Amino acid sequence: MSESIFVNTLKGVKTERPPVWFMRQAGRVLPSYLKLREQNTFSELLQSPELAAKVTLLPIHDLGVDAAILFSDILVIPEALGMDLVFTDSGPKFGTALKDLSDPVSTLHPDASKLEYIYNAIDEVIKTKPSDTPLIGFCGAPFTTLCYMVQGLSSNHTFPDAVGLLYKDKVRAHKLLSLITELSIEYATNQVKHGISAFQIFETHAGLIPSDLYFEMIMPYVRKISAAVKQTGCPVIFLPKGLGIGIANITPEDTDYLSIDWQTPIEVARKLVHSDIGLQGNLDPRLLMADQATIKATLERYVAFGSKNHNWIFNLGHGFIPGIPFENAKMVVDWIKQTDWKRD
Repeated sequence: MSESIFVNTLKGVKTERPPVWFMRQAGRVLPSYLKLREQNTFSELLQSPELAAKVTLLPIHDLGVDAAILFSDILVIPEALGMDLVFTDSGPKFGTALKDLSDPVSTLHPDASKLEYIYNAIDEVIKTKPSDTPLIGFCGAPFTTLCYMVQGLSSNHTFPDAVGLLYKDKVRAHKLLSLITELSIEYATNQVKHGISAFQIFETHAGLIPSDLYFEMIMPYVRKISAAVKQTGCPVIFLPKGLGIGIANITPEDTDYLSIDWQTPIEVARKLVHSDIGLQGNLDPRLLMADQATIKATLERYVAFGSKNHNWIFNLGHGFIPGIPFENAKMVVDWIKQTDWKRD
């Protein structure tokens, strides 16, 4: 069986076009997903291996993307650490935020058995997916995960209490980051054992703090997760959204591919990032709200970059947002596949 274009690109094989997939592709813009959501809660979709596998594979069938990403959530780690998590219609919410506890470290007790249902979902995906479809696993990066744990809800994306903790109590912050990291390593390596083809670390909120503070306090934990995954032979993709020119300090030991947000032009990112690191990204997801002629005009600007850079995966600068027309998302995938990328 020949490898997929996604896996081949990760391996450094030259392909006729860049592979394409989207963050948050399993939901939001898919009519088939919205129909499932009418019949099931978000938690029910997550907890059922059969339903989670079905949602994971919807973008393969509906959009024609080159890789599936596991349908799960970054907050399964806090839940497995003992936090009471509820998924509401307005987003996830913890029963008690760490900011409201006098000694939050003592309340966290890792229980890896709480993650078993996710491995069952991976097994179901592997069993039911097309043979040439790679599966991407993931976890939230330690800082982003900490932000939600400390703040307790997802409605305030400035996370003032979590950011403040890094400045006011570094000792406590390091203890919490260590707990998150150790369980994330077990979670990540178990995903590899169950058959994922690549692993992405989502640092959605890297831009909340200065890059020097990020590299001082956070990056050592990201490196631990990445190193553990890379030791298994599974390639790692790292998304540090908002890190800005700090991406120049990422090394090939840190990640195999770096996912670039929409704030940094892809050509600029290529000059900043070590040449041995592949790139992923970085279309602004909000562009998909525009008319298709406008979208295609922007896509055309990627051809010159894509013709010269074989170590590039086409993706968004972050995930799909609600309200994007399905037809626009499908058009982008078709355009990527049908365009002459002028590769030798």
